[in-house]
Amino acid sequence: MTLLAALDYASVVIFALTGALVASRAQLDLVGFVFIASLTAVGGGTIRDVLLDRNPVFWVGQPLFIGLAAGAAIVVFFTAHLLESRYRSLLWLDACALAVAVPAGVAVAVALGHPAAIVLIMGVITGCLGGLMRDVVCNEVPLVLKQGELYVTCAFAGSGAAVLVLWLGGAPGVALLACAGVTFALRAGSLALGWRLPVYKSFPPRQ
Repeated sequence: MTLLAALDYASVVIFALTGALVASRAQLDLVGFVFIASLTAVGGGTIRDVLLDRNPVFWVGQPLFIGLAAGAAIVVFFTAHLLESRYRSLLWLDACALAVAVPAGVAVAVALGHPAAIVLIMGVITGCLGGLMRDVVCNEVPLVLKQGELYVTCAFAGSGAAVLVLWLGGAPGVALLACAGVTFALRAGSLALGWRLPVYKSFPPRQ
């Protein structure tokens, strides 16, 4: 199995688990679990492949991805009630998924020979759009849009780390490892240490 395939499989399974956890918070039925898990698992990668004209889209070429997402959803359907805090588990699983999906997006763009700007964008898209779709469909406040939350910033910084390593002549594997490390470190810092971005505040005009 290639490194890119391993990243895709890992991101699909972990993002599917987060989708199923959100489905459990929305108290959906088993079909709803499978749908939300699959949407979350392949959403970002699908948009990436469509934009890059990658044919076939990764899960169309290998339907096993959907099978894995459905399997993850079924497991969560029967075990979610065992978690002490489903939302806390969701946040940390999502952080792990982000740290795997961003390098997957970067790897695809690099393999296709795209310039640094496209590599950055594809890393962000692959990491963020699946979770955004999940939260919007389940009527949750999207994690990517929460006030001051480090999320898109983590994906962008991770993609930037990969681009920098490649620019300095580093091996692709080292670049992807740096990407995953930076992405997860920033997201974990946001969750565990409260790292935030400044938010805009509007004040009434002076009289």
